[in-house]
Amino acid sequence: MQPSRVTAVLGPTNTGKTHYAIERMLGHRTGVIGLPLRLLAREVYDRIVKARGPGVVALVTGEERIVPPRTAYWVCTVEAMPEGLGCDFLAVDEIQLCADDARGHVFTDRLLHARGLHETLFMGADTMRQAIIAMIPEVTIMRRDRFSELTYAGSKKLSRMPPRAAIVGFSVENCYAIAELIRRQKGGAAVVMGALSPRTRNAQVEMYQNGDVDYLVATDAIGMGLNLDIKHVAFSATTKFDGHRMRELRPDELAQIAGRAGRHLTPGTFGVTGEAQELDEGVINQITNHQFQPIKKLHWRNSALQFGSIKRLLQTLEERTDNDWLTRVRESDDLAALRALGSDEIIAARAKDGPSVRLLWDVCRVPDFRGISKGEHAALLTRIFTDLHQIGHINENWFALQVARIDRDDGDIDTLSKRLAYIRTWTYVAQRKGWLRDENHWRDQTRAVEDRLSDALHGALAQRFVDRRTSVLLRRLKQKESLLADVNDKGEVTIEGEFIGRLEGFRFRMDKAGSPDEAKTLRQASAQALVPQFHLRADRFYNAPDTEMDFTEQGGLMWGDQAVGKLAQGDDPLKPKVVAFVDDEAGPDVAAKVQRRLQHFIDRKVATAMEPLLALKNDDTLTGLAKGFAFRMAEHFGIIPRGDVADEVKALDQEARGALRKHGIRFGQFTVFLPLLLKPAPTRLRLVLWALQNHLQEFPESPPPGLVTVPTSADAPAGYYAMAGYRAVGARAIRIDMLERLADLLRDKDSKAGFEAVPDMLSITGTTLDQFADLMGGLGYAAEKGERAKVKAAPAPAQAEIVTQLDAIGDSTTGMVEEGNAPEAEAAPAAEDTPAAEAAADAAPAEMEVFYTFTWGGRAARSAGRGGDGQRKQGGDKPAGDKPRRGKPQGKPQGKRGSKPDNKPQNFAAKPQRAEKKIDPDNPFAAALQGFKPS
Repeated sequence: MQPSRVTAVLGPTNTGKTHYAIERMLGHRTGVIGLPLRLLAREVYDRIVKARGPGVVALVTGEERIVPPRTAYWVCTVEAMPEGLGCDFLAVDEIQLCADDARGHVFTDRLLHARGLHETLFMGADTMRQAIIAMIPEVTIMRRDRFSELTYAGSKKLSRMPPRAAIVGFSVENCYAIAELIRRQKGGAAVVMGALSPRTRNAQVEMYQNGDVDYLVATDAIGMGLNLDIKHVAFSATTKFDGHRMRELRPDELAQIAGRAGRHLTPGTFGVTGEAQELDEGVINQITNHQFQPIKKLHWRNSALQFGSIKRLLQTLEERTDNDWLTRVRESDDLAALRALGSDEIIAARAKDGPSVRLLWDVCRVPDFRGISKGEHAALLTRIFTDLHQIGHINENWFALQVARIDRDDGDIDTLSKRLAYIRTWTYVAQRKGWLRDENHWRDQTRAVEDRLSDALHGALAQRFVDRRTSVLLRRLKQKESLLADVNDKGEVTIEGEFIGRLEGFRFRMDKAGSPDEAKTLRQASAQALVPQFHLRADRFYNAPDTEMDFTEQGGLMWGDQAVGKLAQGDDPLKPKVVAFVDDEAGPDVAAKVQRRLQHFIDRKVATAMEPLLALKNDDTLTGLAKGFAFRMAEHFGIIPRGDVADEVKALDQEARGALRKHGIRFGQFTVFLPLLLKPAPTRLRLVLWALQNHLQEFPESPPPGLVTVPTSADAPAGYYAMAGYRAVGARAIRIDMLERLADLLRDKDSKAGFEAVPDMLSITGTTLDQFADLMGGLGYAAEKGERAKVKAAPAPAQAEIVTQLDAIGDSTTGMVEEGNAPEAEAAPAAEDTPAAEAAADAAPAEMEVFYTFTWGGRAARSAGRGGDGQRKQGGDKPAGDKPRRGKPQGKPQGKRGSKPDNKPQNFAAKPQRAEKKIDPDNPFAAALQGFKPS
């Protein structure tokens, strides 16, 4: 039998070494390949399964074991490579890891002892050439050159990082910070770290490979053979913590990572970003020319272990070598665990024979995936060893409890990552043969939990570090493809299926963006995609009926529930201008169409609501003073307090008044107005037009329809109540048409002697007696409050007849009326009850009622009782508690005006009596003057 042929395939990254090894292995009947990472092992496993099928390919790592019955090809991590298989082919990748402080002794052991029956292949960096030749003199060296060129691109800001770039960090916190920044600026990034499960890593890589994101944030794990479509590698730092100290990365380590840029024949670049310093010229030359210092020392640990006792095992593990190329590895985690457990008296007492010591060593090799303290890890190993030694397997109830505590997919990224690290420990334990009674069940269980946690972690990473919306839009924009936009009936805008905002009328309200760069991207994408939507919407709006539109009391213009414009002051108070709300991106044609439609709407609205006023303004038959008064009415939107136009009204002759009255104008005692304009719709529009004309910042709202009086407010702008169709009198404002009806009732009252309010007055004003008194004070009347015994209603006819009969009989016969003498309609009280009833009636106090006596207070009192716009000033009314200055009015004075009592001397004048001036019926004080007229 020919000896195994040993070949070392050496060279930089992107030379196809791993691909070459897979081809060589598949050329043999059986084979085994050892890889540095379980992530890479899974990738190679998937490739071989695709070529040969799952029935002949095994995957063995610390946490995963897939071994079909007819296995021919084994894909393993270097630590998990099975011994004594006798395969035809054997390969170990990244053999330069022989110089690694933590894992070097494992790779060195494979270099020295692992062989295939027919062919052995070691792949790695050219720095291992001399060491391999020294260890294996019969080796054949195969040098492979890089397929593509690798160049240095200098320092780049993250905001200017080119697409298809990988940013490398050396801590979890650093990677997360970079990914968050890229999400805000570029739409998102995939995250790849060695601590991720293969399932999570593959899902993240898939996002990057299929173009969902253009950026990859990774640790130095990507330097170990992961084949990714990377064009640029940027180092965010050039130092890392190696488990003991912070140190600078060696040029060959930088090259291993930078070499991931450029795949096959595509050139790649590398550089630095963030706070990383520019690389030295010498380091750059070494990386680009692939020339590094050769490896001088390989880490080694004795593999010929003896298990006679714990002490003997420790001695063989600590054995030294005299080979100049080999150096004893520093104390590893498994050796530290063995020391800790060996110092425990109980453990030492149990591990007395060879099988027990070997079992203890196998337990100590359980990796500390959790990253907890050495004491906690030692306690866990103690429990495992105790169960295995005492009962032959791990207590399944305890094991199930540990797994159940971890089987939760809620929480943030850090929580999920910690649970994933914990389940890796139990997955590793479940993979050990014979450690669990139902090991197949627990292998499936732990794998299922890891898969659920992996999916949850992938989802959490994508949610935090990927804005898929921005990512998709950026990719479409760069590909210069036309973006497909859709707007649903709620105005929600989606582009390529991603929600980006809402269309409110003809303005696009972008969804909240995480950063200015993201907002810029969304705006750019929406502008391109929404132009057709703006035109379609403008056509629909232009053809919409007026019933779909309305104006608000603040002058806004609405299309349904969407604001599409606002009113602005025009040259004519009754023809306001329109300002359309249209985004610039919609274009001038859309803006002009919306403007025209809104102007048509408001013009028709004014024409309908203000029809009587427009007819008055445009009546060409009016001439002279009547024509001028008509324009004055139009300027005041159909309502003018009479005091403001008293002289103009007085100047109108009867013919002019008649012509104006034909248009519905009412010359009231307090207001000149058009009654038809007091309806709710014209009132609402009139207030908006008036507010525009007076440049008000905040438009006052119209009073609720149907109310005769409303409370007044000191904050109301001057003129508001008149435009609202009210007149402020006292603490309340009364509708002007109801005020005129009240004035009609007051004309017949004796305002000099005084009068009381009748029910019709309270009914017209819709007020209580106290509110009516305040209102009358605002009109210039003095209100005097008093109390009196309440007059009971007159008795019913039957009762009245009984009372008359009793009065005729007299007091002496009181109580002698027989029951039969009373009318049947109303039975008289029993004789014995009558004296008690009368006594009770005499003892009961009389019921009192409040009344007001109103007298005309004169011009001075009236002006003192109100302020601008008809509002009464504070203190204009006499306090209700003051003593009345006069007694209750006794009606109109008797006799002729100026008559004197007969018991006083009379004076006569020889001068003839002056002719009395007629009272103007339109005078607001006509009622008061009428009281002074001789009877």
